[in-house]
Amino acid sequence: MLKLFNSLTRKIEEFTPLHPPQVGFYTCGPTVYDYMHIGNLRTFVLSDLLIRVLKQNGYQVKSVRNITDIDDKIIARAKEKSLSIQKLANEYTKAFFADLDKLNILPVDVNPKATEHIGQMVKYIEELIKKGVAYEKDGSVYFDISKFPEYGKLSGLEGRTLKTGTRILSDEYSKDDVQDFALWKAVSPDEGSPSASSGSASWSSPWGKGRPGWHIECSVMSQEYLGETFDLHTGGVDLLFPHHENEIAQAEAKTTKPFVRFFVHGEHMLVEGAKMSKSLNNFYTLKDLEKRGFNPLALRYLFLTAHWRDKLNFTWDSLTAAQNTLNKIREQLRDFDPPEIGCSEFEQKFTEAINNDLNLPQALAVMHDLLGSDYATSAKAKTLLKMDEVLGLGLEKYIGQKIEVPTHVQKLIDQREETRIAGDFNKSDQLRAEIKKLGFEIEDTASGPKIKKV
Repeated sequence: MLKLFNSLTRKIEEFTPLHPPQVGFYTCGPTVYDYMHIGNLRTFVLSDLLIRVLKQNGYQVKSVRNITDIDDKIIARAKEKSLSIQKLANEYTKAFFADLDKLNILPVDVNPKATEHIGQMVKYIEELIKKGVAYEKDGSVYFDISKFPEYGKLSGLEGRTLKTGTRILSDEYSKDDVQDFALWKAVSPDEGSPSASSGSASWSSPWGKGRPGWHIECSVMSQEYLGETFDLHTGGVDLLFPHHENEIAQAEAKTTKPFVRFFVHGEHMLVEGAKMSKSLNNFYTLKDLEKRGFNPLALRYLFLTAHWRDKLNFTWDSLTAAQNTLNKIREQLRDFDPPEIGCSEFEQKFTEAINNDLNLPQALAVMHDLLGSDYATSAKAKTLLKMDEVLGLGLEKYIGQKIEVPTHVQKLIDQREETRIAGDFNKSDQLRAEIKKLGFEIEDTASGPKIKKV
């Protein structure tokens, strides 16, 4: 059985879907005002890994991941760059999907955008007002947390001040104070329409011109595609409060039914032991890694080395080690025979690891044990491909695929081998460096030079 730590109950539980074998799966997607930093990407890789594990367990997953294309941050950035909100959001949405593709993250079934669901959000808010858990004030609508007695059941309210009757309009607010939060946000008349270049947007509603608050988006879009109660909701631990807490309050106040059965939250990623921040100059995107010569899948491999409920400390040395390990695996696979009957003992150990609260570090260890075993390479290839259906490292491209060396590079390799045998090591090192610039690396072995791609 698949077991997962459920943030809602704060314990590891056996996962059983509401309507087996179907699984309703929602991931809090990006707010598209900037490129995703590598900490954000860790969350999306976690979501991808969990979907892959569910599929290996025979479940049929309906996956939804929203796009927040209107909020305070987007408005501010659009003004800063003198762009329309739509153009800015489209630019960063495209960049987001490009990053997902580079990290071998599988497409989800539905990618709903907030701006395409404004009508549904308005109706949802009207229902909350009718039920007496929301109220209008100066053209904005707020959720009354005092009317939902279970508020705080996800995060707990220890150390936080409950300010019943006070309101917060901003999408960004203190995580220490608990206040009535905005479902609908009134905007001033000069802020313009959704397509205006002024950097703001508003829609008509029963309460006047405005736009939805951040929290209402996910409640509406998740239930729109997955129903009033669904199985799994993932996101970064930073979303646990207030975002997911508020989602629960909105949804359960409206339906009087459980909103989500399992919440799965990925831990923070640190950079050189510190919180990632532009002010600390340690804010990195996937493009930053690529500019330094790293393969995006080296980052995915690095994510696999730490448990999803543990903080991961990113360093350039750790990423280098991840890339070197991944390259060694790829080179080893080039000598494998085509996949045939697999290695059941390793497949069983791998399944036990991934089903034990997604223990990916243990699953990686099983994979390395497999690669170092005495089984035939055809058997190892078969089992490795099954493992990689979860790991997502794209290893199928390397099994039995010999490196094609261009003629001009091969001439340099032959020349270097001659100079090395002759004892001219200075010339040999010069040729090695020249070959590396062309994208190939030489490993000297007893049977002759072995060529690798850099």
